[in-house]
Amino acid sequence: QVQLVESGGGLAQAGGSLRLSCGASGHTFTLYAVGWFRQAPGKARDFVAAVTWNGDGGDSTDYADSVKGRFTISRDNAKNTVYLQMSTLNPEDTAIYYCAARDAVTLLSALKFPDRYPYWGQGIQVTVSS
Repeated sequence: QVQLVESGGGLAQAGGSLRLSCGASGHTFTLYAVGWFRQAPGKARDFVAAVTWNGDGGDSTDYADSVKGRFTISRDNAKNTVYLQMSTLNPEDTAIYYCAARDAVTLLSALKFPDRYPYWGQGIQVTVSS
């Protein structure tokens, strides 16, 4: 089992930045990938970014088109934490942000889908004012 806790959300102005953290505990050594998703009121849960660790091959990342060039996903193994650095925020980024984790190998392209992740955090609110 893996437990995930998000932190770092809150209120930002348009054009500003926030950094979200996803802290993992439990059987973290089995993890293969972590993804970030977001859900605005009345909308589906959308993919934001994902990172996989590939052993000596290094990490692989993927981003939704809407955040490419503005958001960066990264991880700190020593802290069992994955970050989502969000820059140039706009009001359309307002949502509850969730981190999710998976411990089985899969295609990077498959990590866009929420049902690929068995472990989820409780979510954290990000609000961007115009």
